[in-house]
Amino acid sequence: MSGRAPYGLVATTCAVLMVVLGLLVSGEGLSGPDALADEWVRRSFDTDLLRLLVLPTEAYVLIPVAVLAAALRLLGRRKPEAALAIVGPLIAIFANTWVLKPLFGRWKNTWLAYPSGHTVALVAVLTVLVLLARPGVATAVISLVGAVVLGGVTIGMIGLGYHYLTDVVGGTFFAVAVVCATWMLLSRVARRRAPVLSGG
Repeated sequence: MSGRAPYGLVATTCAVLMVVLGLLVSGEGLSGPDALADEWVRRSFDTDLLRLLVLPTEAYVLIPVAVLAAALRLLGRRKPEAALAIVGPLIAIFANTWVLKPLFGRWKNTWLAYPSGHTVALVAVLTVLVLLARPGVATAVISLVGAVVLGGVTIGMIGLGYHYLTDVVGGTFFAVAVVCATWMLLSRVARRRAPVLSGG
C-alpha cells in the first residue's frame, strides 16, 4: 500500500461532502430523503432483524477486528500500517464525538445524531481493512462485503430510531476522510524516517 496514491484528494473530497451535508441538515429533524428511508424501513423490517443488523457497529465486534489487523501488520514488520489500524479509527471516533456532533448540533430524540458515531466507527475500520488489503481480489471482496454490512447497518439504525439516513451518509464520508488522511500522514512520516541508501 503506497501513501502516494491520491488519499489526500479522497480525504478532502469526503470531508467537504460531510460538511456540506451537515450544513444542510444542521439542527433539523427529518429531511425529505430521511423521511422516505424511515417510512420504507419501518414498513419492511421487524425489530429482531433490525437489532441483528446493527451488531457490526458494536465495540466488541470492531475492537477485535482492528486489533487483529494491527497485530498481523506488526508480525509483518509493517509498523505504519499497524498504527493505521488503531490510530485511524480512534481519531475518527473522538473527533466525531467531541467536535463534529456538538458543532452541527443535530438532535434525534435526546442525543446528537450527525454524523452517526456508529457509522464512523464501523466505516473507519472497514476503510482500514480496504487500504490494508492486497490490491485486486482481496480489495474487491472486502469492499463488497463492507458495502453490504454498511447497508444492513444503515437499515438497522434507521429502523431502531438511532439515526437518520443523512447521519449515516455524513458518518461514512467523515470516517473515510479521517482514515485516508491518517494514512497519508503516517506514510509521509515513515518515508522521512527510512534510511537513505548510500550511492558509494
